[in-house]
Amino acid sequence: MLARRPLLLGLAALAAAPARGQRASGPPVAAAADLQAAMPELVAAFARRTGRSVRVSLGSSGSFTQQILAGAPFELFLSADERYVAKLHAAGRTLDAGRPYAIGRIGHAQPLDSPVRVDPSLAGLAEALKQSRIRRFAIANPVHAPYGRAAREALTRAGLWAAIAPRLVLGENAAQATQFALSGAVQGGIIPLSLARAPALAHRLRFALIPAHWHAELRQRMALLRGASATARAFHDFLGQAEARAILRRYGFQLPGEAA
Repeated sequence: MLARRPLLLGLAALAAAPARGQRASGPPVAAAADLQAAMPELVAAFARRTGRSVRVSLGSSGSFTQQILAGAPFELFLSADERYVAKLHAAGRTLDAGRPYAIGRIGHAQPLDSPVRVDPSLAGLAEALKQSRIRRFAIANPVHAPYGRAAREALTRAGLWAAIAPRLVLGENAAQATQFALSGAVQGGIIPLSLARAPALAHRLRFALIPAHWHAELRQRMALLRGASATARAFHDFLGQAEARAILRRYGFQLPGEAA
């Protein structure tokens, strides 16, 4: 795996913004890493509307699920895979079965100066692999990151998994995979559309959306956890309102009840 070293300033700022920028007050919220770019806007909009704040941690949905099962005191969980919410509900950790809040998408990303062609069919990636121009390629870890599983499914659908697997650099979550993909030490990656649209990154990459039917649908679901406070409940409700939905839509998420 790629050694973890300081990355380009814009990428490092994106990764650190939620942890540092969202003040250490309010109820703790666990959110999937694909929300990294959208979450500061969501939290700020919630604060403007209600005068309340939440404390957001971002990471892989699978890892958060294990933490919650082990007793981590989160009050709201926004998962990138609804199956994790179902698992927590079955274990009695959530107030109810939760509700869907978004459907995510993935795509092939390359730094602007990369010679590798990006396209929905991954033909450019296949060509670069045949020419031995891909030494390292980034995806999120499929073991616990839903976007990593989707990337593996898409690469398998394209017939590239066997060739690319020895070259993979696995991010702990989708945000770290995005950092790796654009670091200069890795020749691209498969990342969430929502992160490709981050203002700090959008002008620094080329991106092609992979067909949605190439991987299992990334149905994202949120649920309040046992003991959730009034503020956590208010944030949960806000995420279903028009202002929050508009922010999610701007970052490329398909919304429940809307056609693709």
